[in-house]
Amino acid sequence: MTFSELISFFLLLLQVQAFSTPRNLGLVERQDLTGRPKPSYQCKCYDGEACWPSAGVWKTLNTTVDGQLQKVVPIAAVCYNSFEGKSYYNAAACANLIAHNTDQSLQIADPATALNVLYMNDTCVPTTDPTGSCTLGYRAEYVIVAKKKQHIAAGVKFASKYNLRLVIRNTGHDFMGRSTGYGALAINTHGFKDVEFTKKYTGPGKYRGSAVTVGAGIQGGEVYKLAFAQKPPVVVIGGECATVGFAGGYIQGGGHGPLSTYHGMAADQALSFDVITAKGEYVTANEDENPDLFWALKGGGAATYGVVTSLTVKTFPELPCAGTIININSTHTNDSVLFWKAAEVFHSLANHYTDNGMFVYYELLQGSLHVQPLLGPNMTAAKLKQVLKPLFDGLDALKVPYETKTKEFPTFWELYVDMFEPEFNAGTNQLTGGRFINRDDLTNNHPAIIDAYKLATNPPILGFGIIVGHIVGPGIGAPVVDNSIHPGWRKASSFSITATAPDASQWDTAIKVQRNITDTLDAASPKGGAYVNECDLYQPDWQTQNWGSNYPRLLRIRKKWDPEGVFYAQTTVGTEDWLEVGQPPKLCKKT
Repeated sequence: MTFSELISFFLLLLQVQAFSTPRNLGLVERQDLTGRPKPSYQCKCYDGEACWPSAGVWKTLNTTVDGQLQKVVPIAAVCYNSFEGKSYYNAAACANLIAHNTDQSLQIADPATALNVLYMNDTCVPTTDPTGSCTLGYRAEYVIVAKKKQHIAAGVKFASKYNLRLVIRNTGHDFMGRSTGYGALAINTHGFKDVEFTKKYTGPGKYRGSAVTVGAGIQGGEVYKLAFAQKPPVVVIGGECATVGFAGGYIQGGGHGPLSTYHGMAADQALSFDVITAKGEYVTANEDENPDLFWALKGGGAATYGVVTSLTVKTFPELPCAGTIININSTHTNDSVLFWKAAEVFHSLANHYTDNGMFVYYELLQGSLHVQPLLGPNMTAAKLKQVLKPLFDGLDALKVPYETKTKEFPTFWELYVDMFEPEFNAGTNQLTGGRFINRDDLTNNHPAIIDAYKLATNPPILGFGIIVGHIVGPGIGAPVVDNSIHPGWRKASSFSITATAPDASQWDTAIKVQRNITDTLDAASPKGGAYVNECDLYQPDWQTQNWGSNYPRLLRIRKKWDPEGVFYAQTTVGTEDWLEVGQPPKLCKKT
């Protein structure tokens, strides 16, 4: 089976599972209770309770936000005869949705959909049977499609006043379901698309180079393209995936990407944030104004301290780049022992790659290693081949067949468009974990790391898994920083996302399997840590794993800026006392 066939199979597997019947997620924090939680919890307010705002109150909110309040209707309601007593059935729209259900652009355009449908409880999924049941599942009840920062402020104040669960949603591109929540009021920030470049930043701090200010709704691919159009062209430190919202959870969680070894992480480049606080107030956070909030927003996690409406970051001159593609799969060898030796040779050179300023993106499955690309910033093809000589010498010594191609480009943007492939996670079920790996662990424990990768790609019971790998060393480009990103990232050379695709009947087991994968990878890389944007939600010591020694300071800042818990996203700073309790899961605070 070729790599493309493997990926197609994986997509089909994910889609089949996403089209499964609804279920009650057996999440660790969703306790096995029924009805209202026990009195030891103080919960947010939900529809059907006396505290829920009346229809007139919601109408007033809609007027306040200039008609931008919408009742959430699942995107797949067009495939059903009825949703909440109304018909949204549209055969043509349903056929289009089924044909393009994994397209990120389709899912992103819906104001309240999460790209990973697992966390909406697999309810109201695309179907060819319109007589089936379409329910709201674990989606928000209402969404404000914000066009102005006043809309966001109004939504935050409303949620606080009526004790509603509040969800902040930009693109919905979140592996862990943080952009959805049962019974919530959602605020969609995707419409904030303003962009302004400057050749000389004059704001607080010593930096006086070029910069760009972007609205909260800008996606990585958009800002890359606009940066290239500048005269002269510049680059922004963004992510690998073009559809990720740049100013939202991506940069607030730290933000790794193709130029992160060369220049550091995205949050390392932040110069200023415009924010709406838990009180609905407008503030600026930079070196001079609210410096504590500024520090926290640079890596302390999303949906925690406020809603970012715009962000200013450094830009850098464009630079020539070269990239290499490598494939090893069943068309080359079916010898699993030989295959894993080849994978070990490839990954064992992570420190070497990052020492040369490189970024490497790869996908690893049982019997398939697809590397695209090994990116060499400020390199020609000849230079990149020279740097990669130890890799090819190692593969040749094993006598493992492989295919490879190297290309050079005058700019990063041109390489990005040509060599980076789109991701495929929309409309699917995924359970993820992840870990960044320390340079010393790569040197001293690499066989154990490879054993952990073997487990992750062939998990017991589930049988199918994938590693989405990023070889990246932000400490090379930015060894000393002043932000809240886990300090361990400065000594990292590799970061791996693990993913499985559990079906409805396997969910409880899948949690345990992921726990085993996480524990095994942690044991193999004890000096590493987790990354809040792509982590195992059920790791018990998530505070230390995600932020290391920065956590106590972050907690103090969280309590200052949001003491009442207006904002919530699972395993983010200050959420230790909050649980999703019962079925459906209601957000409650321990008392």
